[in-house]
Amino acid sequence: MRRSQRSKSNSDNQLELPPYDEIGLVLQGGGALGSYQAGVYEGLAEAGIRPTWISGISIGALNTAIIAGNAPEDCVEALRGFWNTICQPADLIGHVGAWWPTTFGFRDVARKWSSMWAASRALTEGQKGFFAPRSPLHATGLARKNPSQVSFYDTTALRATLLKFADFDRINDGDIRVSVGAVNVRTGNLIYFDNKKMCLKPEHFMASGALPPGFPAVEIDGEYYWDGGLVSNTPLTEIAREYQHKDTLIFQVDLWRARGGLPGNFLDISERTKDIQYSSRTRAITAFLEAEQKHACLIKQLLEHIPEEVRRSHPLMRKAQQVAHGSAVSVVHLIYKNKPFEGHYKDYEFSTETLGEHWGGGLEDIRRSLGNPDWFAIPSHDIGFVTHDVHRQEAPATPTADTFNDVVDTSRLTTIEGFPADLVDDLSIGANAH
Repeated sequence: MRRSQRSKSNSDNQLELPPYDEIGLVLQGGGALGSYQAGVYEGLAEAGIRPTWISGISIGALNTAIIAGNAPEDCVEALRGFWNTICQPADLIGHVGAWWPTTFGFRDVARKWSSMWAASRALTEGQKGFFAPRSPLHATGLARKNPSQVSFYDTTALRATLLKFADFDRINDGDIRVSVGAVNVRTGNLIYFDNKKMCLKPEHFMASGALPPGFPAVEIDGEYYWDGGLVSNTPLTEIAREYQHKDTLIFQVDLWRARGGLPGNFLDISERTKDIQYSSRTRAITAFLEAEQKHACLIKQLLEHIPEEVRRSHPLMRKAQQVAHGSAVSVVHLIYKNKPFEGHYKDYEFSTETLGEHWGGGLEDIRRSLGNPDWFAIPSHDIGFVTHDVHRQEAPATPTADTFNDVVDTSRLTTIEGFPADLVDDLSIGANAH
């Protein structure tokens, strides 16, 4: 059912959307950075926008459980409760260590100290309601154990936290489709657990965030699963592969930015490596989807030169018309912006101070995005695929319709053969995993 048919604008803050067939929310993995996604969702809730489909990886999967597992009016408070549970305030050492630089006017140094100390506490103490360090014997790997026990941390507490803040009956029977990605440890395949195809339990969401060797593999029906980000940290394909013939609006919330400065030391290299590793699929996938829409436009133009009788009677022509029909997809892209005080530890820095900053950043970015109502118009099917990013200033996001009024230059179209083999494999796995 179309989103605008389900919820009408009831206040000045709410945004009346065009009649999209689907409204997707795509949540990337990124550990402690995931509170940025909670801020984005608060802004969507303010505007009266309720996704019809949420797809998440890792921490994005945990946020997905909280959103889909609560009534619309309760989601923001449930998210706040979840994040306040797994984050912790600064201790005495953190306060004192930050106080000295602040006293002498070095606020940036103080902020970096408090962030580093909070991250070090997460490594040594774990996070309440989330994970706790295992005994040293387990961590050494000297003895072979069940895959669910081989990790530096125990995530048993996370199950109770999910049950506290998410109603799994609502997740499975509610009006939001849910897909969370995980990797089968034995086969190496990325699969999506989908509430339209199976009954989802806390273990499915925990599996999506089981990043080794920190977190243990999660057993589901005799198979073991790790974090889906090992194969693809961007679950956009799970929604996009089924958008055929549907007008779809997608809010894609990423926690890693591909662009960044040159590293100057080994710690910078560690941070930059994470940014590239966990963000690169986003650009590849959106480029592939855009190329696919251009191919549909080309086929549509070619069919105009085929006699109507042949188009109706020839089975190949009928298939070509189905492809040419295409769809209209608009992606509103929100990307977390790195803070000056952060380092390679930013994805396991769970302080309440940083939680507030991340959350506020997501809320600000979605409010700015929603302040561009023209972004939410359904694109022409001749264009098919557009993206918008509030931080991208150098070029307009939407191509002009005139671009497609002329004959398409096929030499400039990107084919699937031009994409890396691992991307093609990723798309194929996503399509055949079920």
